Amino acid sequence: MEKKPKEENNKKKNVPALPWMRNPIDITDIDQCPISCVPFLDPRLGGALQNMRFTSLFPVQVAVWQETIGPGSFGRDLCINSPTGSGKTLAYALPIVQALSTRAVKCLRALVVLPTRDLALQVKEVFEALAPAVGLSVGLAVGQSSIADEISLLINKPKLEAGICYDPQDLSQDFGSSVDILVATPGRLMDHISNTNGFTLEHLCYLVVDETDRLLREAYQSWLPTVLQLTRPCSDTNFPLCENLTSLGFGSLKTIRRFGVERGFNGKSCPRLVKLVLSATLTQDPSKLAQLDLHHPLLLTTGQNRYQLPELLRSFKVMCESKLKPLYLVSLLQGLREEKSIVFTSSVESTHRLCTLLKFFGDLQIVFKEYSRLQHQSERSKTLTAFRTGKVQVLVSSDAMTRGMDVEGVRNVINYDMPTYIKTYIHRAGRTARAGQTGQCFTLLHKDEVKRFKKILQKADQDSCPVHSIPSESIEALRPMYTSALEKLRRRVEAETHGKRKRKNKLSTVSGHNRKAD
Repeated sequence: MEKKPKEENNKKKNVPALPWMRNPIDITDIDQCPISCVPFLDPRLGGALQNMRFTSLFPVQVAVWQETIGPGSFGRDLCINSPTGSGKTLAYALPIVQALSTRAVKCLRALVVLPTRDLALQVKEVFEALAPAVGLSVGLAVGQSSIADEISLLINKPKLEAGICYDPQDLSQDFGSSVDILVATPGRLMDHISNTNGFTLEHLCYLVVDETDRLLREAYQSWLPTVLQLTRPCSDTNFPLCENLTSLGFGSLKTIRRFGVERGFNGKSCPRLVKLVLSATLTQDPSKLAQLDLHHPLLLTTGQNRYQLPELLRSFKVMCESKLKPLYLVSLLQGLREEKSIVFTSSVESTHRLCTLLKFFGDLQIVFKEYSRLQHQSERSKTLTAFRTGKVQVLVSSDAMTRGMDVEGVRNVINYDMPTYIKTYIHRAGRTARAGQTGQCFTLLHKDEVKRFKKILQKADQDSCPVHSIPSESIEALRPMYTSALEKLRRRVEAETHGKRKRKNKLSTVSGHNRKAD
């Protein structure tokens, strides 16, 4: 049997299995549009955009506008596959705010779900820059504060008079939403669905699933099937609503109805739930996309390749000796002077070790900070603020920063550890060259990694990646400091390991005493 050419096989592998993904709208065929020329744009939102220093909508924003407020009129669910930094957040925030502004009803009508707190905070800022202009309010549910504090901001509780007994069932009907739009992480969203009186999705009109591939890859307490069931009309007999919700832990039919499956306003039916799903690396897996229950979906994408790098990004490889890798990083950062840069490592442990080592180098005249999930949320927020305002020039980060985070003015991304997958490379590199700006991505490699790195870039149709040379004399000049820093790092690691072991033994002792007491 004759074998098919390898190229032909590769082409077939790249063909999406779902028919609607084979004929997408190509965003690259769309031009930017000046704010003054955007059709049907509410003048109040035009003013808000100007306050945000926007003069034009980017192509992805124009494309989504056309399919929502324009001729498309939210008739289909949208899947948006567009490079990082292309403007996807505003692409969905603007039409949703405009659509909600046409109906003066105070209830939760738009829900945006994101995988991380930091990303949710960033998206909320975009909505908050737009929504007040048309009288809408935005809420946040991410677990950064106590759930009681969140409830006080999200829910209007009924006023109770002293000395009067109230029926709890009647009271539940008097709770109301304080927000029109909610930006949430899946875990905290499920907390409110399960436990918060007055929290209902019965009026929900728009569901945004941002960073879709990550949210579909991780279950997050079955948040997606729960939301879809709670927003499906009771009249939809194709889905065994009550049985499914009961299996997810929502109890009786009475409890289910309290959460709002009777969709509508004052007896009138609610429009269907419109879904917008987005990613820079949108999955083509039919089984994963099926979870979203999309309505006549339309794909908006940039070109035929699923993996797209920012148009104005320049990629470089830095060849280095494995044992001297930190020296090459320091020399590279010194050459970049005070440009805002993010250094990515392969794990939170590597981030912590590298940051500790850099501190022992002495005065490098570079202000850098660690950023990873090992830190408390408040500490991460302070670090990010310092980085945004320029007080910190270099952020050393795990992949906590790779998804969607937008920090203005990042000129360089440095892969201290080579990414294993093209997805990771795209999301890391996408922290620079955003919104029409230029940027550089450097990847430190030793000779055994070159072939694998080339294969990764080829998946994004990038065949060339020039070498950025580090002068050997700059490496030699750093050697004495490096030797001293390594010794200090060794002592620090030993001390930290000893401290962890001591705390673990103490916990074991306390646990043993408790068992004896029982």
